Amino acid sequence: MNNLIDIQNQIAILQKQAEEIRTRELAQTIQDILGKMDAYGITVEDLDRARGRTRKSTAAAKPGNPAPAKYRGPNGETWSGRGLMPRWLAALVAQGQSKEAFAI
Repeated sequence: MNNLIDIQNQIAILQKQAEEIRTRELAQTIQDILGKMDAYGITVEDLDRARGRTRKSTAAAKPGNPAPAKYRGPNGETWSGRGLMPRWLAALVAQGQSKEAFAI
C-alpha cells in the first residue's frame, strides 16, 4: 500500500520533472518566437499595440508644469505644499517651528 509519505515523494519527483520539461520547452518556444519576429520584422512595440497597450516615454509621463513652490527651507529646499510634507520641513515643525514661517 502507498502511504502519504510515498505519495508526497512521488509528487515531488513529478513536479521536478515537470519543471525540467517546462524549462526545456520554454527555451525552445522563445527561440521559435524570436525567429518568427525576425522573419516578419515584428517588434515588442508591435506586440504591445496588438494587445492594446502602448509604451509611454518617461517624458510624456511627467506633467508639463510642476506646481509652484510654496515653502522654502533654510538650505534652499522647496515644497509645493502637495503630497507628504518633506523630511526637512517635518523636522523643523517637530522642533517647534511653524510651517507658515517657511512660506514663500
